[in-house]
Amino acid sequence: MKIYDIAVIGAGPAGCMAAIQGAQQGKNVTLLEKNDRIGYKLSLTGNERCNLTNTATMEVFLEKFGRRGSFYRDAFSKFSNQDLMNFFIKHNLELKEEEEGKIFPITEKARSVVEVLEKVLDEEKVKLIYNYPLEHLHKTSNVFKLSSIEGEFINAYNVIIATGGVTYGFTGSTGDGLTIAEFLGHTITDLKPGGVPLRVREEWIHQLKGVTLENVGLTIGYNGKKIDLPRGNLLLTHFGVSGPIILDMSHIIVGLMKEHGDLKLYIDFMPEIRKDALGVLLMEDFQKYSKKSLKNYLKHHLPNNLIIPILNTLIIDPQKKLNQITKKERLQLQEILKSLPLTIYGHLPMDKAMVTCGGVSKKEIDPQTMESKLVKGLYFAGEIIAGCGGRGGYNLQQAFSTGYVAGVSATK
Repeated sequence: MKIYDIAVIGAGPAGCMAAIQGAQQGKNVTLLEKNDRIGYKLSLTGNERCNLTNTATMEVFLEKFGRRGSFYRDAFSKFSNQDLMNFFIKHNLELKEEEEGKIFPITEKARSVVEVLEKVLDEEKVKLIYNYPLEHLHKTSNVFKLSSIEGEFINAYNVIIATGGVTYGFTGSTGDGLTIAEFLGHTITDLKPGGVPLRVREEWIHQLKGVTLENVGLTIGYNGKKIDLPRGNLLLTHFGVSGPIILDMSHIIVGLMKEHGDLKLYIDFMPEIRKDALGVLLMEDFQKYSKKSLKNYLKHHLPNNLIIPILNTLIIDPQKKLNQITKKERLQLQEILKSLPLTIYGHLPMDKAMVTCGGVSKKEIDPQTMESKLVKGLYFAGEIIAGCGGRGGYNLQQAFSTGYVAGVSATK
């Protein structure tokens, strides 16, 4: 039976890049995909526009992956964001930069990215095998033996697992690679959703779905401690909250929730002004506009459709004139404008998350080669590796970079 130099499992961004690099080094490579096409999940990313990478510096990239982000220093050095952009430009896909350094194909179609990968895989003569759901992998002597659910057998000297996590399960990311990695002795860290909206207990928020709170300050509170989140836009939904900051920080928030239970989310509607200065401003305004109703005055500080629900929670009459507002009520308003509390009690299911946080422990992977420290000749790439980064192209860059390193390393 034929023995491939390299068998790559999973034809997402990490697997495709790994297969391309292995083939470019003159190796006989097969790429196994459980679907009938490559890049299924990739074709859906960024609302099908595909935020490929980011122009951020190395240090920002590492920060985006949290405490153990330094694990990726070698991978990002060997195949950087600029290297990734050059790869696609070389293959005639123009790119463009948008806000916060996000890089997209000029076509604004994720399919364009997939088409480049298809073209290069074909040029490099990678043997693509579709509809191959891997069931079993083991090593005998120096050869890996792979078998599908249908009993199709493949042999290879080196194997790269790039099967992703457990989000977007309908695209094939159902944790198959994690099961196999665990069978081979690897530690799988807790799987948490990254880039996932959060559930809020206060029901009045649910009635405001679709409302965006622009440029608000956000703080998470638990056990007497507080963590400030970056300032940004908050989207209210029929179940809770979402928006760029929530999606970026959700893996941290979900981790805190798991450890401490319900959390508080404090919203600062006026982050540009200190609380004591706001108190002075309110006193001056209440005197200056004494005949104005509270409801009309608050239009200067709150979105219109938020005013009545907030005043209802404070049990203050919206039609009350400013000169009728008591000191206690004014202080309540001051507190709410700077620190409206909501209760976070959960999140949407894992299959609604953008990325899986958790996977094969980094402690068991060589960061310079992506090779397993437990099984020689076995490599990991992409989302299957524990941890996740923030939104903005960072996770896709991680997939391409680790795929590149695994592909090159497996040829040696």
